Amino acid sequence: MEIKPEIAERIHQLEEKYKNSGQDLGAYLDGLLHQRYLTYWDYVQLDTLLSLQIPRTHFPDEEIFIMYHQITELYFKLIIHEQKQIIDDKLQTADFFIRKIDRINRYFKALITSFEVMIHGMDPEQFMQFRMSLLPASGFQSAQYRMIELYATPMENLVHHSVRDRFSSDTPAEVLYENIYWKKGATDKDTGEKTLTLKQFEYRYTPRFMRISHMVKNATIYDKYLQLPPEERNRPELTESMKSLDTNANVNWPLVHLGSAYRYLRKDNTTIEASGGTNWREYLPPGFQKVIFFPEIWDEDEKEDWGKEWVAHRFNPENTRN
Repeated sequence: MEIKPEIAERIHQLEEKYKNSGQDLGAYLDGLLHQRYLTYWDYVQLDTLLSLQIPRTHFPDEEIFIMYHQITELYFKLIIHEQKQIIDDKLQTADFFIRKIDRINRYFKALITSFEVMIHGMDPEQFMQFRMSLLPASGFQSAQYRMIELYATPMENLVHHSVRDRFSSDTPAEVLYENIYWKKGATDKDTGEKTLTLKQFEYRYTPRFMRISHMVKNATIYDKYLQLPPEERNRPELTESMKSLDTNANVNWPLVHLGSAYRYLRKDNTTIEASGGTNWREYLPPGFQKVIFFPEIWDEDEKEDWGKEWVAHRFNPENTRN
């Protein structure tokens, strides 16, 4: 049978490709000949994916809770995927930066808008019962979100705001890590004792967090932004994208969690403890934490009022009765 010229050309290109890497094209063609056709369900590992929801109780809405958190972690993986490309980039162009930051913003927006599933998509009575079977696990223990923060900005910007002025970029990462803001959310204010949730989390992930912090020293997204040539760094569309990311990660994302906590963890104006013992009223409000990835792009008034307007509204008793 005569081989069409375009097919012959492709075979020639394949032959060159495999020859250049010391491989035999014929062996690969034999493999292709016997290989099964790829299916959608095999490609996305659908059966495995759908088998990963394993509730600990018989309440139907627990399955919603599990699946939504799994979806969230997949979005976090997408965000980290884009962050690593920015960190590894050598070209130093605003266009590349903007494309990647805009992708991250789309992932955050998908998470933020979908959080209605958590706020209104579960029966409160079911949640209040199955949550007791999850102790001491907590969404606080999302390591990927901590990685997003470490890739985004130097660790001195993640130190708790009450002691942030005591540290600088010259402070050892190990010292900064001990004062990172999120640890305060799982530490007893009176005794200083860490919750079991925090102890487990530190034991499991501290070595990985420290490796990342050393790896991205002077190479976080914020560092890469500051290293851009001035004409690239000062482009308005880049500033807008960076501000959107800071707002999505450090204002809008905590706020939707706060809304969920108010729905499920407040009853008759009393506060119910979160499943991991975290103090969500002080840990979640962005105006209390003032975590800002990219401080240089905000003026002093914007930083001072970080999240304040929303928190003042939310904590007004007239707005929290329901």
